[in-house]
Amino acid sequence: MAMKYRLITVYTAEEVRSHGHALHDAVVDYVKSLKIAARCFVSRATAGCYETGEVASQSLLTISYNMPVKIEIVLPATEAEAVLVALQDMVTDGIVAVGDLDVRSYKTRQNLIPRQIKVRDIMTAAPQTVSPETPVDAVVRLLLPAVFTGVPVVDAAGRPLGIITQGDLVYRAGMPLRLGLLAESAPGRKDSAFEALAGQRAEAIMTRPAVVVTEDHRLSEAVDLMLRKKVKRLPVVNENSILTGMLSRVDVFRTIMREGPDWDAIRRRHVQVDNLRYVADIMRRDSQTVTPDTSVEDVIRIIDTDDIQRVAVVAPEGRFLGLIADRDLLAAFAGKGFGFWDYLSCKLSFKTSHECSRELRKTLREKTAGDVMKTGLVIVGENTSIEEAIRLMVEKRLKRLPVVDAEGRFRGMISRDALLKQT
Repeated sequence: MAMKYRLITVYTAEEVRSHGHALHDAVVDYVKSLKIAARCFVSRATAGCYETGEVASQSLLTISYNMPVKIEIVLPATEAEAVLVALQDMVTDGIVAVGDLDVRSYKTRQNLIPRQIKVRDIMTAAPQTVSPETPVDAVVRLLLPAVFTGVPVVDAAGRPLGIITQGDLVYRAGMPLRLGLLAESAPGRKDSAFEALAGQRAEAIMTRPAVVVTEDHRLSEAVDLMLRKKVKRLPVVNENSILTGMLSRVDVFRTIMREGPDWDAIRRRHVQVDNLRYVADIMRRDSQTVTPDTSVEDVIRIIDTDDIQRVAVVAPEGRFLGLIADRDLLAAFAGKGFGFWDYLSCKLSFKTSHECSRELRKTLREKTAGDVMKTGLVIVGENTSIEEAIRLMVEKRLKRLPVVDAEGRFRGMISRDALLKQT
């Protein structure tokens, strides 16, 4: 079955400009920005002439630098009129022609990251840094209000020596809580944590050597490096090995949102898209679940032993009800005269069966998953596209998404790591 497409052809010249840019570059950028089922081609002639009498030639005697250029755009007929209107404004010198095409097949392959994008194009420039001598409490004070959870350590010349991540702060420096929970702690508790960390220096706890990437690397290569080294962020350096930026997973996801086409819309145009991936293809199916009447004490045990650090709450028939993370456990201690720090101080006693206050243990057994779970969450279906999952994670600042089937039954979880592996 033939599909109705149009071929728009622009006959112009190298020197023609559109809003300060070469016309052919401007047209290519415009078509790309539409994110539709369209292809654009630019070809440069070897010779030609114009109605002005000017002749363009590659002859050594009459060499010219204003060669004729032909721009061709193949696109669905329903999209053509809007593009033609835009071209009327862009083409200040040239001919715009349009004709019908009977397209018999249209096949393409999904590619989430355009190959031309370099690390320098999307990195966060001029990142905050610390020196090897920076006290660890100062590092934590820097990170607490920030949207990032890692900071590079640089020498006096600005060369990366290592990086301090949240994991380094918890497991090497002894920070009692992850940054998000520490930020919500009472001022006195924060001060105690700062005092305990003040005697250490950045160089003693940083991960070294720093895994770095250069500005001129392709973004796709940087993603491969992140996955291979199992890191969430990369310091970016110039040709002199001086730090110039940071590249994170969120930077990659934002690029996919900004630069990638609408693959679902393209497929609806009867375009055969190879390698389309959906949430069902990448979700983790072994995620832990509890029922609403499960005690908070049992929930804590599960979270402690699960590397996802999230527990899904489901009804007896499997319908998804809510999610519990360590932050949500704060609700279990409200108005009880003790807090999350008391829980932390006797956390090990859930395994050793002593040294935890009787009242606290009683509270953790009486409170249930239904009391502390978070509801009204963003969830996705199994047939949600990878691009849509990325969009939700970036816009809602989420690290994980629960996955449900058509009947609302919980099926698993997807994480940022899982999404990055698909790029």
